[in-house]
Amino acid sequence: MKRVRVIPVLLLKGRGLYKTVRFRKPNYLGDPVNAVKIFNDKEADEIIILDIDASKKRREPDYKFLAEIAGECFMPMTYGGGVSNKSQAAKLFNLGVEKVVINSHFYKNPSLIKEISDSYGSQSVVVSIDYKRDYRGKNSVYSHGGTVKECKDPLSAAKEAAEAGAGELLVNCIDREGTLNGYDNEILREITASVQIPVIACGGAGGMEDIFKAVAIGNASAAAAGSMFVYMRDPPDSILIHYPPPAELHLLYERLSHHGK
Repeated sequence: MKRVRVIPVLLLKGRGLYKTVRFRKPNYLGDPVNAVKIFNDKEADEIIILDIDASKKRREPDYKFLAEIAGECFMPMTYGGGVSNKSQAAKLFNLGVEKVVINSHFYKNPSLIKEISDSYGSQSVVVSIDYKRDYRGKNSVYSHGGTVKECKDPLSAAKEAAEAGAGELLVNCIDREGTLNGYDNEILREITASVQIPVIACGGAGGMEDIFKAVAIGNASAAAAGSMFVYMRDPPDSILIHYPPPAELHLLYERLSHHGK
C-alpha cells in the first residue's frame, strides 16, 4: 500500500498566519507557531511554510522567527520565501529546515537550483511553479507571489526546473488556490508525464476526494493544502486547524492501492 504524503501549507505574512484565495485577500488566522504545534499533535507527514511577502518586498527570510517555528516543529519542515542565494539556504538548513522552496529566484537565476543541489543534495530543493490562465485560456507562470508574469508555461517551467537540479516540484494553480474546488489534475498529469522527479499538487483541495484524484488522475506524489486544513466547512470560513485522522488516511492509501497507485 503506497503512502502518499498529505502536507499542510501555512502562509506567513509578517509573523502572522494568513490564508488567501487566488493569492489575494489575505485573511488573518492567528499564530503560526500554535498551528505548527497542533499539526505536531495531529502527526502530519510534513509541513510547508511560505512567506507570501518576502519576495514581493525583496527581503530575506525572517531567520529569527523561523528558528522559533523550527524549534516547535517535530515533522519535516519545508520553507519558501525570499531565498535568493545558497548562503540563505544554508542558514535555513542550519535552523532545521529540511527543504527550501525556490520560486521567484529560479526564474531570475536558474543556476541557483544547481548550486544548492550540488552542496546539499537535490532532495533539499523544491521549485514552486505558480500559474494561472489568461483571458485567452493560456496557462502562464507567475513569480513574486503571483504578481510578475514570466514568459513560460507550467510544463516548460517544470522541465527546466528538473533539468536545473530540483528534487521536487510544488505545482500551484493560482485560479484554484483557496477555492476548495479541487486540483488542476490535467496540468498535473502533463507535468508528471514529462519529469522524473516527485510533484506535489497544490491549490484547490477541499477534501480527501480531491487528494485521491490528484494522485490517481494527476499522478502527483504528494498533495498539499491550506484552506482544507485551517477552515471548517460549516459554518464556512470558521477557523479550525485540523488534519485527517489515521483511519481516513488509511482509507485513502487503500483506495490508491486498488487503483494501482
